[in-house]
Amino acid sequence: MSLRRPPILLLDTVLVGFALADAWSHVGTGEQPAMAGSLLGALALTLRRRLPLTTFVLTLPTALVTDAAVAPMAALYTLSSLSRHRLLLGGCALIYAVTDFLPWPWSSMDASEMAQTNNLFHLSYALATAAAPVFLGQLVQARRELSLRLADISEAREHERLLTAQNVLAKERAQLAREMHDVVSHQVSLIAVQAGALQVGGQDAETRQAAATIRRLSVQTLEELRHMVSVLRASGSRPTELTPQPSLADLECLVDASGIEAKLETDLPDELPPTVQRAVYRTVQEALTNVRKHAPGATATVRINHRGGALCTTITNTAPTRPAFALPSAHHGLVGLAQRAEILGGTVTSGPTDQGGYELCLELPVERNR
Repeated sequence: MSLRRPPILLLDTVLVGFALADAWSHVGTGEQPAMAGSLLGALALTLRRRLPLTTFVLTLPTALVTDAAVAPMAALYTLSSLSRHRLLLGGCALIYAVTDFLPWPWSSMDASEMAQTNNLFHLSYALATAAAPVFLGQLVQARRELSLRLADISEAREHERLLTAQNVLAKERAQLAREMHDVVSHQVSLIAVQAGALQVGGQDAETRQAAATIRRLSVQTLEELRHMVSVLRASGSRPTELTPQPSLADLECLVDASGIEAKLETDLPDELPPTVQRAVYRTVQEALTNVRKHAPGATATVRINHRGGALCTTITNTAPTRPAFALPSAHHGLVGLAQRAEILGGTVTSGPTDQGGYELCLELPVERNR
C-alpha cells in the first residue's frame, strides 16, 4: 500500500520554516544585511514551483552574505527538477558555487589568500555542494518522466488487450451468426414448411389448427433469429437493438399462443419503463414454456399487479395431468431470469406449490428503472 504524499502547501511551509531556522543558526541579531538576505531567500521559496529561476536568483544573497545553505540549495533543486536546459542548470550551479565561495564583504578579498590550499578545497566543496541538488533534481525529473512513460505504455497495452478481446469476440459472434443462419434457421424453415403442408392437407380441424400454430411459431422464431443474426454480425459497428422488442401490450397474444389453458390478470400503472416491460414479458414467456414442457395438461394463471412501488408478476400452474416428454434443456432459463431481474434491482423466486403445481414470482422496482 502506497503512502499518500503530504499536501504541497504543507511541504512548502515546512521548507520555509527549515530555511528560516537554518538562517537563524548562522546569522547574528546585529547583522542587518545578512538578516535581510536570509529572510528574502527563505520567503522566496514560496515561489519556487511557479517561478523557479526567479526564486533561485532571490536566494543568491543568502549564499553570499551567510553560511545558510537550505534556501539556495532548495531553489536550485527545484529549478533542476523542472527545467530541461542543461546549460542553464550548469551555469546556475557554477554561480551558486562561486557565490558561496566568495567572502563577504568583498573588500576583504586577498588574491594571495585565494590561492591557498584550504581555499581550493573550499572551492571544490562549494562546486560539489552546488552539483548535488542539480543531479538530484535531474534524477527526480527523469523518474517522473519515466513514470509517465510507463503509465502511457500500460494504457497502450490495456487498450491493445481490449482491442484483441473485442476482435476475438467479434470473430466468435460472426461464427455464431453463421451457425445460426446455416443450421438453426434452415431447420426452423423446414419445420415451417412441413407445418404449412400439414395445415393444408390435414384431415381434421384439430390437426390443421395444431399445424397452423406450429407454422406461426416457426415463422416468428425465424424472424427473431434473423434479428439476432443481424445484431451478431453488427459487432464492432454502431450499437444495434434486438428489434422489435416485446412489451406488456404483447402479453395477451403470448398467453393465447402458449398452447396451454392460461388466464391473464393484470392491474398495471401507465407508462412502465421499457426494460421492466421486457423483463415481465420474458418471465411470463419462460414460465409458460416450462409449463408446456414439464406439466402437460396443466392450467396456468398469470397475475401482474403494482403494489408498494414494485411490479409483481406471478405465474402459477396446476399439477400436470399426463406424463411429460423428455425434451432437451440446458436449465439456463431460470438463471437468465434471475440475472435480468438482478440487473434491474429485482428478485425472482420459484418453487412447487402445495397442490402439486409450480409458482414463479418476479418482483421489480418501478421508480428505479425509469
